[in-house]
Amino acid sequence: MKRIAITTILLLTTGMSVMSQSQFTTFVTRRADTLFAEARPLRFLSFNIPNLHYVEDFLPFEGTSPFRLPDAYEIRDALMSIRQLGGQVTRMYVLSVRRDDDQPGVIRHVDGPGRFNEEAFRSLDTVLAIANEVGVRVIIPFVDNWPWWGGIREYAGFRGLHKDEFWTDPDVIADFKSTVRHLVTRRNTVTGTLYSEDRAIFGWETGNELDAPYAWTGEIAAYIRSLDLNHLIIDGPHDPELDDDALDDPVIDVVTTHHYGDPGVSVARIVANQEKARGRKPYIVGEFGIVPLADIRAIADTILNQGLAGGMIWSLRGHAREGGFYAHYEYNNAAAYHWPGSAGGDAYNERLVISLMRERAFRIDGRTPAREDIPEPPHLLPITDPAFISWQGSTGAASYRIERQEGGGSWDTVGVDVEDGGTPFRPLFSDATVLPGHTYLYRICACNGVGESGYSNVVGPVRVAARTFVDRLEDFSRIFQKEGEFRLLSMEDVRKAKEDRDRVAGSDGSYLVYKFSEDVERLRVDWFRTGRNDAVEVSVSGDGTTFRVAAGLSETVFASPYNDYGFYDAVATAASDVGAGVRLLKITLRGNVQVTQVIATSVGLPGKD
Repeated sequence: MKRIAITTILLLTTGMSVMSQSQFTTFVTRRADTLFAEARPLRFLSFNIPNLHYVEDFLPFEGTSPFRLPDAYEIRDALMSIRQLGGQVTRMYVLSVRRDDDQPGVIRHVDGPGRFNEEAFRSLDTVLAIANEVGVRVIIPFVDNWPWWGGIREYAGFRGLHKDEFWTDPDVIADFKSTVRHLVTRRNTVTGTLYSEDRAIFGWETGNELDAPYAWTGEIAAYIRSLDLNHLIIDGPHDPELDDDALDDPVIDVVTTHHYGDPGVSVARIVANQEKARGRKPYIVGEFGIVPLADIRAIADTILNQGLAGGMIWSLRGHAREGGFYAHYEYNNAAAYHWPGSAGGDAYNERLVISLMRERAFRIDGRTPAREDIPEPPHLLPITDPAFISWQGSTGAASYRIERQEGGGSWDTVGVDVEDGGTPFRPLFSDATVLPGHTYLYRICACNGVGESGYSNVVGPVRVAARTFVDRLEDFSRIFQKEGEFRLLSMEDVRKAKEDRDRVAGSDGSYLVYKFSEDVERLRVDWFRTGRNDAVEVSVSGDGTTFRVAAGLSETVFASPYNDYGFYDAVATAASDVGAGVRLLKITLRGNVQVTQVIATSVGLPGKD
């Protein structure tokens, strides 16, 4: 709470300077089927950013709710990513709505009829302030057809009604209009600008993939127009074929469709839709993707060559403030993209898709692709143990170099070509070469194909009291012995496993053995329970012949109440004092366990933790 409050105060005090840097001098307008901005025609290829104003992917191992608000760093990184990708427009997801199963402390934009969470809307204020500064316009849809964050079902539920009555019940429609009014007439607490007068807003979309009768759409569009004469109004239907009513309605400015599944069908429908809209209204493909690279290319080129006003692939996630990126697996071996891509995304051609979309983003608007920017310096986060080092990443950085200094001597490189695109909410680097009793300083820099950033802040001094061993189970290289049938997991069940791409599964009764060069004092095994009877047995030994159950074992379960994705229970089995003379650790798997991390800390120096 304190961090958010401080950020808000800082932004409020600098609001006028943010607006003075706005890159927009006009609203987006349209004539017939052409969009105009800054006195020239506008066409765009870009990315959706669902998490831009509201995070659904906060999935640390010990977390229980995936929802939270982004901070200014995360918002700026996401919008700068769009800018560096050549994008001029992005589309966020809808306003969240209170669900019946929401846990205490979960923030939603809409808490009930005419009841709104100010903290959530201040996050959106920050989005628009930074969008003006960065030069990326934002499409804002009002409501979701689906229940992920709350949507039409929840609005109807406030009145004790079925979701289908959202479209017709006068009280529910009035409730929804109060949300529209609250948003469209809001004054930004950062910039002081009314939303209805904010040029960073591309337009208002009635909703996401709505199965709405046109009577509802026409009424809501007219209501939006009564509040705002400046911004475009976009129909947000579920149907992949354009609606004649929307094309004929003078209040609707832009028509849109979403396309998934068979790419041949998608391309044919996009071509037919463009012919239908030609000369009448701008047509954009609001979402497409979750198909192989060749099919993404076909759809992007159809948007480009058929003369559509624009299109946005699903989807981009930016950096998280704890380090690394937010991640979101979809289906069909596809996941969210991250700029500029990493080896962790090779399973779904992340770097190739990113490169393709960037090139097309410049081409569709008649621009030559700009040279990538040298990254800004990253921000190194506090370090309590060199085995767990993380930083807030730099937009556009492909890798990082980690340096260490001891006793005022030279800076030595301890990590090169370190990427931050792997498993989210895990430390990004472990310095395994430190010595107990020694004290170190750390700094890092960001690198890409253009050059290197300046150095980060220096963190330290960090005094090492004990040696910490960490195995993230990326492979079997750190395991002394294993018995049974094992397989390394990456994308399989990755959403259920909180986007953890480094796990090991084994047959019932299989086991892993670790051997250490020093006596071990503390142990921790992180694993996922995929079935009711899953368990992990942790035993220790001094000689490798006789194993005993580790002393003082405890088991902590981190279960998520949000089961839209079927999250597995995350379980930490740990012991803070395993007994004297322990040099080997044995982990036996029962059921369908997935092990994700093993940590062992040696006996510390006298008098030290």
